[in-house]
Amino acid sequence: MTDLLQRYDWHRLEAAASSPVHIRDNESLREHAERWLAQPVLALDTEFMRTETFYPIPGLIQVADDQACYLIDPLEVSDMSPLGKVLAAPDVLKVVHAGSEDLELFRHSYGVLPEPLYDTQVGAAFAGWGFSMGLRRLVSHALDVELDKEETTSDWLQRPLTPEQERYAALDVAYLPTLALMQRQELAEKGRLAWAEEECAEVGRHMVELDQADPETYFQRFSQAWHFDDTRRAALRDLAAWRERTCRARDISRNRLLRNQVLLDIAERLPQNIQHLDKIVQRGRIVREYGQDILALVRQAPQSAQAQPPASIERPLHYVWSKRLKQMRATGRKAAEQHGLLPEVLLRKRDLDALIRSRDEQGQYHLPPSLSGWRKSLVGDALLQQIQQFEKS
Repeated sequence: MTDLLQRYDWHRLEAAASSPVHIRDNESLREHAERWLAQPVLALDTEFMRTETFYPIPGLIQVADDQACYLIDPLEVSDMSPLGKVLAAPDVLKVVHAGSEDLELFRHSYGVLPEPLYDTQVGAAFAGWGFSMGLRRLVSHALDVELDKEETTSDWLQRPLTPEQERYAALDVAYLPTLALMQRQELAEKGRLAWAEEECAEVGRHMVELDQADPETYFQRFSQAWHFDDTRRAALRDLAAWRERTCRARDISRNRLLRNQVLLDIAERLPQNIQHLDKIVQRGRIVREYGQDILALVRQAPQSAQAQPPASIERPLHYVWSKRLKQMRATGRKAAEQHGLLPEVLLRKRDLDALIRSRDEQGQYHLPPSLSGWRKSLVGDALLQQIQQFEKS
């Protein structure tokens, strides 16, 4: 690890960010990608635009190896397959920071997820540096370097990019190799590296699950509709599935078509004519373009509910769980303290919720996948025992 830290010198890469290597054609990408395949570590980041589209529009792809920072122009490079080979190369560790949106871009735009993957935001949490740390705070904490404020209003589809944009983008990857190697060394010494790697891999798996989710199940995310009757639940199911398919096919954001609250209002009020629908939607263009499609789904809801009864929507937890949750969180905090972990890392709200909702017809609870891996011996088994005791008291 020490040799790699010397090889990936952040001072050199920081300086290189002021004059990044531009990759603007297929041949240049192919040549660099061939060399990247021999790298043990490669840092990645993306810049994109996503205001009214369903999918992110790539504006720039940044890479850092042990020598330089590179800016790949996806508006000029037409063949990204060499980069895809690098992203999938099993011997090249791909490093990102808070990379869920980057992963979505790689998966949708280029059909590949970076693997193996290491996320420095995840690593920082497991190392005890801080939870959900932004890159600026992480660089300041680990390297005592103060980065400029982010280019939050930049248009990454404009050309040419300004020198300030290019340097900012290059700096986003310049520090990542060193940060990752420092974290991995510390985590290995603490016996936590496998935990962090498992968590990083889970980010990619979760991305695939979201991408492949059945549009027919999207309505179950609307927990506030748990009390809807079968007809209204079927209307919500069919409307949400229609919105999902339409947005994906036309590459428009969900909110640009119908906001969540509007979907709920339509399903609850079941408008039967354009005038009633227009009062709910209050967006003339949407009603003119999609009104008849929406009304057809609403009118068919009773038949849809009968032909294909909608699944139930999980209702909010009973008030009795308020006190129990506090006790379970206390168990998580105690375990985190014993193992020198941040409580937010060891036990998350969604883990507790999944455990509580795992009760089967025999009254037995089961550890969800998120508590069955490295968390199982640290806190999962204790929580399972605790929740079973609740049933006996």
